[in-house]
Amino acid sequence: MSKSKSPAVETVALTKRYGEFTALDQLSISAEAGQILGFIGPNGAGKTTTIRILVGLLRPTEGSATIAGADCVRDARKIKRLVGYMPDIFGSYDNMRVTEYLDFFGAAYAIGRRTRRQRIAEVLETTSSSYMQDRYVESLSHGMKQRIGIARTLLHDPQVLILDEPANGLDPQARIEMRGLLLRLAGMGKTLIVTSHILPELARICDTVAIITKGKLRAFGTQAEIMRKITQRRTFESQLVDNSQVEAAKDLIDKVIKPASEDLRATASPTEGLVRFETDFSDRDLSALLAQLLEKGIAVAQFREVATDLEDAFLSVTANDSDAAEPAAVAVADGSKTA
Repeated sequence: MSKSKSPAVETVALTKRYGEFTALDQLSISAEAGQILGFIGPNGAGKTTTIRILVGLLRPTEGSATIAGADCVRDARKIKRLVGYMPDIFGSYDNMRVTEYLDFFGAAYAIGRRTRRQRIAEVLETTSSSYMQDRYVESLSHGMKQRIGIARTLLHDPQVLILDEPANGLDPQARIEMRGLLLRLAGMGKTLIVTSHILPELARICDTVAIITKGKLRAFGTQAEIMRKITQRRTFESQLVDNSQVEAAKDLIDKVIKPASEDLRATASPTEGLVRFETDFSDRDLSALLAQLLEKGIAVAQFREVATDLEDAFLSVTANDSDAAEPAAVAVADGSKTA
């Protein structure tokens, strides 16, 4: 019998104490190859402690952390080859061109000179940064520096990328470009752990989300799974062909869902031909509801589950932590949930 493949990243009951203070308390999360894991929490939640353990800079008090099956403590040398880390502060050097900057770090990774030139060209192409190669690093915009920072983390071809606030301080166009780059990297089979205070930005790209406060994991899973655990309900929209049928559809949906829960009510938007409602119905019950709408002659163009808002999930999970949601912890950003 073949062994099951290890997750690309996994922590099991990971704990870090400093005297009587517990910075990280029994953290268990995982991510598969090609997945993007959003790692969110307010300042001081334990994110940096976790990252430092994952990159081999800090020993946990208890528990374990592995990258592609390699232990982050016992196999620290191997971990450095498996992981690429980009901190939230870009470290640059005066009077260095982009190629010189990348060559410096390539040498630090002990990449041979000939291979180094090839890798620099490859990572610049991957990050759509080839046109910057002869520019001085200090002359680059913040968005350009972020892309060069990611190019730097890719030099030694790591399996896992840990990116701390890659979209922080970027203008809307640069955020779009960054989002596309992170999705391309995941498509190449890289596993990404991304921290950010810009939650709508994470919502567009993450496969799974881990919410941490005060060193404890509060929620882990897809956005829909997290909200389902919080509310035990899902939100649906019914888009109608004929706007004049909205009220009839709303009344029927209310009649069906009300016996299950007195506080549930459908909301209607006649001008958009839309009815929205929350329910804890099973998929079978939802199919029956759709069948009733059609039997009543109500023409339904779409019947869909509404994607969860990550900000709502974060605020719901941390609601009982009086100091969890600092003003800077949840930044507001506009946009739909498209890549």
